Amino acid sequence: MKKLVINPDRKLSKINREIYGHFSEHLGRGIYEGLFVGKDSPIENVNGMRCDVVEALREIKVPVLRWPGGCFADEYHWMEGVGPLEGRKKMINTHWGGVVEDNSFGTHEFFELCSQLGCETYINGNLGSGTVQEMSEWVEYMTFDGVSPMAQLRERNGHKAPWKVDFFGVGNENWGCGGNMNPEYYANEYRRYQTYVRDYNADHKIQKIACGSNGDDYSWTKEVLKTCYNHSDPNGNGFMNGLSLHYYVVPNGWTGSKGSATDFDVNDWYKTLNKAWYMDELVRRHGNIMDEYDPKKQIGMIVDEWGAWYDCEPGTNPGFLYQQNTIRDALVAGVTLNIFNRHSDRVRMANIAQMINVLQSVILTDGEQMIKTPTWYIFDMYKVHQDAQLIESSIETKEIGTEEYKVPDVTESVSEDAEGKLHITLTNLSVDQAAEIETILTDHKVTSVTGEIVTGSMLEKNTFEEPDRIVKKTFDAVKVENGSFTFTIPACSVLHLTVIR
Repeated sequence: MKKLVINPDRKLSKINREIYGHFSEHLGRGIYEGLFVGKDSPIENVNGMRCDVVEALREIKVPVLRWPGGCFADEYHWMEGVGPLEGRKKMINTHWGGVVEDNSFGTHEFFELCSQLGCETYINGNLGSGTVQEMSEWVEYMTFDGVSPMAQLRERNGHKAPWKVDFFGVGNENWGCGGNMNPEYYANEYRRYQTYVRDYNADHKIQKIACGSNGDDYSWTKEVLKTCYNHSDPNGNGFMNGLSLHYYVVPNGWTGSKGSATDFDVNDWYKTLNKAWYMDELVRRHGNIMDEYDPKKQIGMIVDEWGAWYDCEPGTNPGFLYQQNTIRDALVAGVTLNIFNRHSDRVRMANIAQMINVLQSVILTDGEQMIKTPTWYIFDMYKVHQDAQLIESSIETKEIGTEEYKVPDVTESVSEDAEGKLHITLTNLSVDQAAEIETILTDHKVTSVTGEIVTGSMLEKNTFEEPDRIVKKTFDAVKVENGSFTFTIPACSVLHLTVIR
């Protein structure tokens, strides 16, 4: 039997709710058909936003939404997406499928969506092909409350009051699709562009996010911080509030077939989870570099693209990145979110890629139909961690897997909410072995434990024909005795326990 030891008196960092953020790009059916169907659609909507999707996203308490990209951000010119629909310029989406983008979903629609979701806004600006003036005027258009050309244009377009921009990314993947820049060049461009991301509202500061590394490119992190870290600022972070990190779980790598989302074997299972567990090393090593410049941890690590990336579903447009979602993806999400929780002293935001119909989605749609994926249920269970306090914990683990791909058999994180309840989230990465666990609370006694679980066999998934194969279920197999408790977590499972002392 394993031991899980929790010290409720040892409170660590706050788990920012933004760690449970989402990302939606102009890509495939992510926005169009997924989030936005237009006011004239027969699908029930409010101002063009799908009611069923918005309701499901509100249920998991989406805290922040990143838009419009992704690679699309650095070819997006915001002026083409405002004003009357009939006058908006059409463009070719060169990154994603070569389809026509009609710009019917633009700035006003984004803020309408965020208003319906009740979430914060994360705008990604165009540094790659856009100008400083264009970025500056977009910020003015969105946030200035007064007499100015952009504020007056916003009013003519139907919205007199300014909006709040909570986070602003200055470019995206500028080491690649955002301009193929080297870190020194990007860092100097970042310093220039961010100057004009002005705070027009003195009571609401925009959090500025710089483009960070692609996976394990540690030199990018070091060189960008070397150029951008503001030593003249008392807090050192005058030029940036966050530095991004992008990492995808790609079972077979980027060349050739990435691997199937639904047809895989035990070796593929452990290979995928091994690559998900690698996020822990990435966060630690990039965090160590950030500590060299920012020991007070004023600058947040923003993992604004993460998730599993497989081959697209057979018969679909390869540029649309539509993929199914199995219990394996539930484990990828559970493992990753536990990692972010445990590193919440540095990780301040994370955005799964992507929200609807693209990559590791929480929701899939097909016309009027909508299903929740296994990943949705993980976000539903883990929402208890939002703005909670990370609690010190440790668990005995052993390595499992195949000869080439090893992972810990279980992962966990623990938090305390505002009511003093403890929330434990655990994953069992084993394909076929349950794990028996004894939980001990240092200097505290347990009164009661309730639970909920997402579990299934290795290949199980939800489909439009069978939308409820993988759902969240009550877990009551917990034995409380002498102030501690024991339970057994099945193979292929993600478990959430609520502990009352």
